[in-house]
Amino acid sequence: MKVTSLFFSLLTWVLLTASPVFAEPSITGTWTADVKKDTLELFLRTSSEKPKTTQQLNMKVPLTSFQGLSTADGGTAPFRLEREAGVFSFEGRFSDAKGAGHLRFEPKEEYVRAMTALGYPAIAPDKHYLLAVFDITPARVKELSTLGFKDIALEELVQVGIFQVTPGYIQSLAQHGYTKLTLAKLIQSRIHGVTPERIRALAAEGYKALELEDLLAMSIHGVTPEFIREMREAGYAKLTPQELVKLRIHGIDAKFVRDLSDGRDTRKKE
Repeated sequence: MKVTSLFFSLLTWVLLTASPVFAEPSITGTWTADVKKDTLELFLRTSSEKPKTTQQLNMKVPLTSFQGLSTADGGTAPFRLEREAGVFSFEGRFSDAKGAGHLRFEPKEEYVRAMTALGYPAIAPDKHYLLAVFDITPARVKELSTLGFKDIALEELVQVGIFQVTPGYIQSLAQHGYTKLTLAKLIQSRIHGVTPERIRALAAEGYKALELEDLLAMSIHGVTPEFIREMREAGYAKLTPQELVKLRIHGIDAKFVRDLSDGRDTRKKE
Protein backbone atom coordinates (compact mmCIF):
# COMPACT_ATOMS: atom_id res chain seq x y z
CA MET A 1 0.00 0.00 0.00
CA LYS A 2 2.84 2.31 0.85
CA VAL A 3 4.57 1.51 -2.47
CA THR A 4 1.38 2.28 -4.39
CA SER A 5 0.93 5.53 -2.50
CA LEU A 6 4.53 6.50 -3.21
CA PHE A 7 4.07 5.71 -6.92
CA PHE A 8 1.02 7.95 -7.21
CA SER A 9 2.76 10.72 -5.26
CA LEU A 10 5.72 10.59 -7.69
CA LEU A 11 3.36 10.53 -10.68
CA THR A 12 1.49 13.58 -9.36
CA TRP A 13 4.80 15.42 -8.84
CA VAL A 14 5.91 14.67 -12.43
CA LEU A 15 2.62 15.87 -13.88
CA LEU A 16 2.66 19.07 -11.84
CA THR A 17 6.27 19.94 -12.65
CA ALA A 18 6.29 18.90 -16.32
CA SER A 19 6.51 21.62 -18.98
CA PRO A 20 3.10 22.65 -20.36
CA VAL A 21 2.07 21.07 -23.64
CA PHE A 22 2.99 23.27 -26.60
CA ALA A 23 -0.25 24.16 -28.32
CA GLU A 24 0.35 27.47 -30.04
CA PRO A 25 -1.96 27.57 -33.07
CA SER A 26 -0.74 27.90 -36.65
CA ILE A 27 -1.49 31.03 -38.66
CA THR A 28 -2.94 30.83 -42.17
CA GLY A 29 -3.35 33.30 -44.98
CA THR A 30 -2.61 34.19 -48.58
CA TRP A 31 0.47 35.41 -50.42
CA THR A 32 1.41 37.17 -53.61
CA ALA A 33 4.97 37.58 -54.83
CA ASP A 34 7.22 39.23 -57.40
CA VAL A 35 10.48 37.63 -58.46
CA LYS A 36 13.23 40.29 -58.44
CA LYS A 37 16.50 38.81 -59.71
CA ASP A 38 17.76 36.80 -56.72
CA THR A 39 15.00 37.91 -54.32
CA LEU A 40 11.37 37.01 -53.76
CA GLU A 41 9.30 40.00 -52.67
CA LEU A 42 6.33 38.61 -50.76
CA PHE A 43 3.13 40.31 -49.70
CA LEU A 44 1.51 38.30 -46.91
CA ARG A 45 -2.03 38.57 -45.58
CA THR A 46 -2.71 36.39 -42.55
CA SER A 47 -5.23 35.94 -39.77
CA SER A 48 -5.27 34.32 -36.35
CA GLU A 49 -8.04 33.57 -33.90
CA LYS A 50 -6.42 34.14 -30.49
CA PRO A 51 -6.18 37.08 -30.43
CA LYS A 52 -8.33 37.65 -33.50
CA THR A 53 -6.09 39.66 -35.81
CA THR A 54 -5.47 40.24 -39.49
CA GLN A 55 -2.03 41.33 -40.64
CA GLN A 56 -0.69 42.53 -43.97
CA LEU A 57 3.02 42.97 -44.53
CA ASN A 58 5.87 42.65 -47.00
CA MET A 59 9.05 40.64 -46.74
CA LYS A 60 12.02 40.32 -49.11
CA VAL A 61 13.81 36.99 -48.97
CA PRO A 62 16.74 35.65 -51.04
CA LEU A 63 15.56 32.87 -53.35
CA THR A 64 18.21 30.58 -51.89
CA SER A 65 16.55 30.76 -48.45
CA PHE A 66 13.56 28.72 -49.60
CA GLN A 67 13.30 24.96 -49.84
CA GLY A 68 11.55 23.48 -52.88
CA LEU A 69 10.92 26.83 -54.59
CA SER A 70 10.46 26.95 -58.37
CA THR A 71 9.44 30.27 -59.94
CA ALA A 72 9.12 28.84 -63.44
CA ASP A 73 5.90 29.58 -65.31
CA GLY A 74 3.18 27.22 -64.20
CA GLY A 75 5.19 26.06 -61.20
CA THR A 76 2.90 24.72 -58.49
CA ALA A 77 5.26 22.81 -56.21
CA PRO A 78 4.87 23.70 -52.53
CA PHE A 79 7.86 25.45 -50.97
CA ARG A 80 9.02 26.34 -47.47
CA LEU A 81 10.90 28.99 -45.56
CA GLU A 82 12.33 27.78 -42.27
CA ARG A 83 13.34 30.17 -39.53
CA GLU A 84 14.23 29.73 -35.87
CA ALA A 85 10.79 30.95 -34.84
CA GLY A 86 8.87 28.64 -37.15
CA VAL A 87 8.20 27.33 -40.64
CA PHE A 88 6.33 29.09 -43.47
CA SER A 89 4.70 26.65 -45.90
CA PHE A 90 3.52 28.04 -49.26
CA GLU A 91 1.25 26.61 -51.95
CA GLY A 92 0.31 28.35 -55.17
CA ARG A 93 1.40 29.08 -58.72
CA PHE A 94 3.92 31.26 -60.57
CA SER A 95 3.50 32.93 -63.95
CA ASP A 96 5.49 35.76 -65.58
CA ALA A 97 7.70 36.16 -62.50
CA LYS A 98 4.65 36.61 -60.26
CA GLY A 99 3.08 34.18 -57.82
CA ALA A 100 0.06 33.78 -55.58
CA GLY A 101 -1.43 31.22 -53.25
CA HIS A 102 -1.98 30.17 -49.66
CA LEU A 103 0.39 29.96 -46.71
CA ARG A 104 0.59 28.45 -43.26
CA PHE A 105 2.94 29.40 -40.45
CA GLU A 106 3.79 26.75 -37.86
CA PRO A 107 5.60 28.06 -34.74
CA LYS A 108 8.48 26.13 -33.20
CA GLU A 109 8.42 24.96 -29.61
CA GLU A 110 12.20 25.37 -29.20
CA TYR A 111 11.88 29.05 -30.04
CA VAL A 112 9.19 29.53 -27.43
CA ARG A 113 11.44 27.96 -24.81
CA ALA A 114 14.47 30.02 -25.84
CA MET A 115 12.53 33.30 -25.78
CA THR A 116 10.95 32.40 -22.44
CA ALA A 117 14.44 31.96 -21.02
CA LEU A 118 15.28 35.45 -22.28
CA GLY A 119 12.30 36.99 -20.51
CA TYR A 120 9.58 36.71 -23.16
CA PRO A 121 7.04 34.18 -21.88
CA ALA A 122 3.62 33.59 -23.45
CA ILE A 123 4.24 35.44 -26.72
CA ALA A 124 0.90 35.84 -28.51
CA PRO A 125 0.63 34.00 -31.86
CA ASP A 126 0.43 37.22 -33.90
CA LYS A 127 3.60 38.57 -32.26
CA HIS A 128 5.37 35.22 -32.66
CA TYR A 129 4.52 35.37 -36.36
CA LEU A 130 6.01 38.88 -36.67
CA LEU A 131 9.19 37.79 -34.90
CA ALA A 132 9.46 34.97 -37.44
CA VAL A 133 8.82 37.20 -40.46
CA PHE A 134 11.54 39.64 -39.41
CA ASP A 135 13.81 36.87 -38.16
CA ILE A 136 14.26 38.05 -34.57
CA THR A 137 16.31 35.20 -33.17
CA PRO A 138 17.37 34.58 -29.57
CA ALA A 139 20.93 35.25 -30.77
CA ARG A 140 19.95 38.76 -31.89
CA VAL A 141 18.27 39.45 -28.56
CA LYS A 142 21.49 38.42 -26.82
CA GLU A 143 23.57 40.64 -29.15
CA LEU A 144 21.36 43.61 -28.36
CA SER A 145 21.74 42.86 -24.67
CA THR A 146 25.53 42.83 -25.08
CA LEU A 147 25.26 46.30 -26.65
CA GLY A 148 23.40 47.54 -23.58
CA PHE A 149 19.80 47.04 -24.69
CA LYS A 150 18.39 44.77 -22.00
CA ASP A 151 14.79 43.93 -21.16
CA ILE A 152 13.46 45.25 -24.45
CA ALA A 153 9.67 45.41 -24.50
CA LEU A 154 8.16 42.93 -26.95
CA GLU A 155 6.48 45.67 -29.01
CA GLU A 156 9.80 47.48 -29.35
CA LEU A 157 11.54 44.24 -30.26
CA VAL A 158 9.05 43.79 -33.10
CA GLN A 159 9.84 47.32 -34.33
CA VAL A 160 13.55 46.50 -34.17
CA GLY A 161 12.80 43.68 -36.60
CA ILE A 162 10.45 45.63 -38.87
CA PHE A 163 12.91 48.50 -39.36
CA GLN A 164 16.04 46.31 -39.34
CA VAL A 165 17.78 47.95 -36.40
CA THR A 166 20.52 45.35 -36.39
CA PRO A 167 23.53 45.19 -34.06
CA GLY A 168 25.61 46.11 -37.11
CA TYR A 169 23.56 49.26 -37.70
CA ILE A 170 23.87 50.28 -34.04
CA GLN A 171 27.64 49.77 -34.11
CA SER A 172 28.03 51.70 -37.38
CA LEU A 173 26.30 54.76 -35.88
CA ALA A 174 28.43 54.45 -32.74
CA GLN A 175 31.57 54.54 -34.89
CA HIS A 176 30.42 57.95 -36.15
CA GLY A 177 29.92 59.26 -32.62
CA TYR A 178 26.26 58.43 -32.12
CA THR A 179 26.54 56.40 -28.94
CA LYS A 180 24.16 55.81 -26.06
CA LEU A 181 21.11 56.21 -28.29
CA THR A 182 17.84 54.72 -27.12
CA LEU A 183 16.20 52.06 -29.23
CA ALA A 184 13.42 54.55 -29.99
CA LYS A 185 15.99 56.97 -31.45
CA LEU A 186 17.68 54.18 -33.39
CA ILE A 187 14.35 53.09 -34.85
CA GLN A 188 13.57 56.71 -35.76
CA SER A 189 16.99 57.05 -37.41
CA ARG A 190 16.43 53.90 -39.43
CA ILE A 191 12.97 55.01 -40.55
CA HIS A 192 14.26 58.37 -41.81
CA GLY A 193 17.29 57.02 -43.64
CA VAL A 194 20.10 58.00 -41.29
CA THR A 195 22.92 55.79 -42.51
CA PRO A 196 26.71 55.82 -42.21
CA GLU A 197 26.86 56.67 -45.92
CA ARG A 198 24.66 59.73 -45.41
CA ILE A 199 26.68 60.84 -42.39
CA ARG A 200 29.93 60.62 -44.38
CA ALA A 201 28.42 62.46 -47.37
CA LEU A 202 27.23 65.36 -45.19
CA ALA A 203 30.60 65.47 -43.43
CA ALA A 204 32.29 65.80 -46.83
CA GLU A 205 30.22 68.96 -47.38
CA GLY A 206 31.41 70.43 -44.08
CA TYR A 207 28.67 69.20 -41.78
CA LYS A 208 30.57 67.03 -39.34
CA ALA A 209 29.57 65.76 -35.90
CA LEU A 210 25.97 66.88 -36.33
CA GLU A 211 23.57 66.61 -33.43
CA LEU A 212 21.27 63.65 -33.98
CA GLU A 213 18.20 65.92 -34.04
CA ASP A 214 19.77 68.03 -36.80
CA LEU A 215 20.74 64.91 -38.72
CA LEU A 216 17.21 63.57 -38.42
CA ALA A 217 15.65 66.88 -39.50
CA MET A 218 17.98 67.10 -42.51
CA SER A 219 17.08 63.54 -43.48
CA ILE A 220 13.34 64.08 -43.02
CA HIS A 221 13.24 67.27 -45.10
CA GLY A 222 15.60 66.17 -47.84
CA VAL A 223 18.67 68.23 -47.12
CA THR A 224 20.99 66.21 -49.34
CA PRO A 225 24.63 66.82 -50.19
CA GLU A 226 23.44 67.83 -53.66
CA PHE A 227 21.10 70.46 -52.18
CA ILE A 228 23.93 71.84 -50.04
CA ARG A 229 26.24 72.14 -53.07
CA GLU A 230 23.53 73.83 -55.13
CA MET A 231 22.87 76.41 -52.41
CA ARG A 232 26.60 77.02 -52.04
CA GLU A 233 26.89 77.68 -55.77
CA ALA A 234 23.92 80.07 -55.47
CA GLY A 235 25.88 82.12 -52.91
CA TYR A 236 24.82 80.53 -49.63
CA ALA A 237 27.99 78.85 -48.41
CA LYS A 238 27.75 78.85 -44.63
CA LEU A 239 24.22 77.89 -43.78
CA THR A 240 23.53 76.14 -40.48
CA PRO A 241 21.71 72.79 -40.46
CA GLN A 242 18.63 74.59 -39.11
CA GLU A 243 18.74 77.16 -41.92
CA LEU A 244 19.06 74.45 -44.55
CA VAL A 245 16.05 72.66 -43.12
CA LYS A 246 14.00 75.90 -43.16
CA LEU A 247 14.88 76.45 -46.81
CA ARG A 248 13.63 72.98 -47.68
CA ILE A 249 10.46 73.41 -45.64
CA HIS A 250 9.63 76.65 -47.49
CA GLY A 251 10.51 75.29 -50.91
CA ILE A 252 13.51 77.53 -51.46
CA ASP A 253 16.17 76.00 -53.68
CA ALA A 254 18.95 77.24 -55.94
CA LYS A 255 16.56 77.77 -58.86
CA PHE A 256 14.29 79.92 -56.72
CA VAL A 257 17.27 82.03 -55.62
CA ARG A 258 18.34 82.58 -59.23
CA ASP A 259 14.79 83.44 -60.31
CA LEU A 260 14.44 85.83 -57.39
CA SER A 261 17.64 87.63 -58.36
CA ASP A 262 16.11 88.03 -61.83
CA GLY A 263 13.00 89.56 -60.26
CA ARG A 264 10.79 86.49 -60.52
CA ASP A 265 9.14 84.41 -57.78
CA THR A 266 8.38 81.02 -59.31
CA ARG A 267 6.95 79.39 -56.20
CA LYS A 268 3.38 78.17 -56.54
CA LYS A 269 0.87 80.54 -55.00
CA GLU A 270 -1.60 79.13 -52.51
